Amino acid sequence: MSFAKLTVSTLAIAAVASVAGAQSRDNVQIAGSSTVLPYASIVAEAFGENFDFPTPVVESGGSSTGLRRFCEGVGETTIDIANSSRSIRENEIATCAENGVTDIMQVRFGYDGIVFASDIDGASFAFTPSDWYNALAAELPVDGAMVANPNTNWSEVNADLPDQQIAAFIPGTRHGTREVFEENVIRQGCEDTGAQQAMLDMGMDEDAVDEACVVIRADGVSVDIDGDYTETLARITANPEGLGVFGLSFYENNTDRLQVATMNGIAPNTDTIATGEYPVSRPLYFYVKVAHLDVIPGLPEFIEFFVSDAIAGPFGPLAAYGLVSDPELAATQAMVANRETMN
Repeated sequence: MSFAKLTVSTLAIAAVASVAGAQSRDNVQIAGSSTVLPYASIVAEAFGENFDFPTPVVESGGSSTGLRRFCEGVGETTIDIANSSRSIRENEIATCAENGVTDIMQVRFGYDGIVFASDIDGASFAFTPSDWYNALAAELPVDGAMVANPNTNWSEVNADLPDQQIAAFIPGTRHGTREVFEENVIRQGCEDTGAQQAMLDMGMDEDAVDEACVVIRADGVSVDIDGDYTETLARITANPEGLGVFGLSFYENNTDRLQVATMNGIAPNTDTIATGEYPVSRPLYFYVKVAHLDVIPGLPEFIEFFVSDAIAGPFGPLAAYGLVSDPELAATQAMVANRETMN
């Protein structure tokens, strides 16, 4: 099996489909995470070239959008797979069940890092979670009261950072990357700065503190990006002082335009993510509608192909694009072969 044609330029072939193609049910239909999109597109293209099935249709839209579509019901008018850069939530599982989607296969196929990148010719940054919390929190505790975040310059957040206006382009709330960003960076920063304890000392209850820690300012300093990473890159191109939140693989395929920041002194790469040394990483998933496995042509073959050593292993095309291979891939392969569903 040859993967010589699997270049970044082929992604659009699988990711962009005509309306007529999307309506056909002789192929697999997939939607969801913009982080998972390039990986799924690589697999879809290779599958179409190497199997006697049509190339699967892969759409983006964000993890939440993909899971919402996945949970709409069972049948040929609904998608077969939802890509996600976060695990499915309990309320989404409940919605699925209400609509008859009761048997779901959760497939973890690898890991990715969340990186903080800026224009290749701009200033360099060395961040901590505290820096991002102090830059983007809507309110900060000051002298026993919550006040609107006054920081507008990175040097106001941390004197060691460049004297540069804060202009952050972060994933919108429908993206799974946003949830990981909030939990692993903003909430961690809230704790590290002492803000979490300060709010508790002010008499706020724990639920209120948990919520307040991750509320992002809405005064224009931080901008939600509802599109994919190409939109974030376009914003940085338009504003070279901007900082964007990306998946590692996207950054690694745009190093001619972006430079990456360290987090807690650690540079993100496949090695530091694989070892857990880099603090902002997450597993990547796709969810399969088990009821479709014996109905949609090629679906069982596609998911087995996706998690094969040749594709998702450390020397496959996904790793070449930037995926950190899952050390427990063999267990995932067995789960897929046995059609094991979520408990």
